[in-house]
Amino acid sequence: MELGITTFAEMYPDPVTGETVSPEERLRRVVEEAECAERVGLDVYGVGEHHRPDFAVSAPAVVLAAIAARTERIRLTPAVTILSTDDPVRVFQQFATVDLLSGGRVELLVGRGSFIESYPLFGHDLSDYDELFAEKLDLLLALRSDEIVRWSGRFRPSIQSQGVYPRPVQDPLPVWVGVGGNPASMVRAGNRGLPVALAIIGGDPVRFAPLANLHRRALTESGFDPEAVPLAVHAHGYIAESADRAADDYYPGYAAAMNVLGRERGWSPMTRLQFDAMRSPGGSLVLGDPHDVASKMLLWREALGIERFMLHISVGTLPHEKVLQAIEHLGREVAPRIRHALPAG
Repeated sequence: MELGITTFAEMYPDPVTGETVSPEERLRRVVEEAECAERVGLDVYGVGEHHRPDFAVSAPAVVLAAIAARTERIRLTPAVTILSTDDPVRVFQQFATVDLLSGGRVELLVGRGSFIESYPLFGHDLSDYDELFAEKLDLLLALRSDEIVRWSGRFRPSIQSQGVYPRPVQDPLPVWVGVGGNPASMVRAGNRGLPVALAIIGGDPVRFAPLANLHRRALTESGFDPEAVPLAVHAHGYIAESADRAADDYYPGYAAAMNVLGRERGWSPMTRLQFDAMRSPGGSLVLGDPHDVASKMLLWREALGIERFMLHISVGTLPHEKVLQAIEHLGREVAPRIRHALPAG
């Protein structure tokens, strides 16, 4: 099972001091996180796209290009890029360029976005939320397949037998779909033979098994081999030398961040009792000492059949050194436990 890290380059104020790092400093730390992830042997590093003041990355391809220049092996991905409000031609060109710069290490993880700021910003109607993504995904796949493209649709001017350049190192450029739990999205990805990254940030993760099975069934019914199309999970979490230390480090910033989002979305304020339930064996937080975290990842792998686990550490505001320490724990202590538990190959 592959292991990786994702970040949205969060910029929430420190819940104790009230201080917020600058966007310049936050992005410098993102590059350092990716370098650390490669150094400890992790497989992939992902950077999300947002268009609001509490996240520092609105252009993941640019950030990944900077990371590509400072790394040699680790695979690079957005987490996600909001395809619905972007031009698939430019998305393909940008990530093909990063693929060239990185020597063929880029993947594309595309989605509709769980935040809506990009829709009015780029002149799109939220009532077209699903239709935008479906049409643009099909155009992206056409661009990936053919150098010369002839295409017409509802939301973008037609392309009349034009070439799209540059072409990436990888042929085809890997394309994944990010899904937050919508069954129709799992079916759409399966029908197109695309791997899925399933975001699990609440509830009992085992209850997501029907979605994983739905994806595999859609793959089979569309003529694809489910064994050849991976499934990934994206989840919040943190690793420290002990479970108590992990919880005490993580809770203040995590609760503050989730409460900001909760006020926007009508959630109840997070309590320590709720947080502790989320980090229990049946909860959605992958948090604890290396043994706890490896055990939970293996449990999810067994329940869902996943082949990649992306841990999102920086949900709240953690000191940079603690984020790096958690990445070290993941690569040097969690990964060996997982490799030892799984059959070779």
